[in-house]
Amino acid sequence: MEKIASFTVDHLNLKPGLYLSREDQVGNQTIKSYDLRFTAPNFEPVMNTAEIHTIEHIGATFLRNHPEFKDEVIYFGPMGCRTGFYLILTDKVQGADLLQLLQETFKFTAEFDDEIPGAAARDCGNYLDQNLPMARYFSERYYQVLTTITDLTFSY
Repeated sequence: MEKIASFTVDHLNLKPGLYLSREDQVGNQTIKSYDLRFTAPNFEPVMNTAEIHTIEHIGATFLRNHPEFKDEVIYFGPMGCRTGFYLILTDKVQGADLLQLLQETFKFTAEFDDEIPGAAARDCGNYLDQNLPMARYFSERYYQVLTTITDLTFSY
């Protein structure tokens, strides 16, 4: 089989950050897939499933309720390698707007101190696998990474 594009990225030199991983044409819109890299692959410990699950619940809820961009969010979810998340958006969210949206999302997640959205047996297939303190830790860490980004090309 042909190697997919995400497996051609040099994971030995990939740092925490924000990367545009692909663009796909769907009808008249371009759908953009972003790599939200929280940890340095193969050099830092990966996140545990509980904190990833919590970030997913809080982050997806925040993004899908955002007053300006909620209709532009296609998907937010974890990477199988547990070093970050994928975010898929329409092309209406770009550059400084994207960076602002992510800063808002992870500042909110880092400061979140309430019941985790959807963390109930009726709402989630693995509702007990949650870790809010570690989710807050990793979200704050990633928020700090986002505040240092000045190059809005977001390329690998």
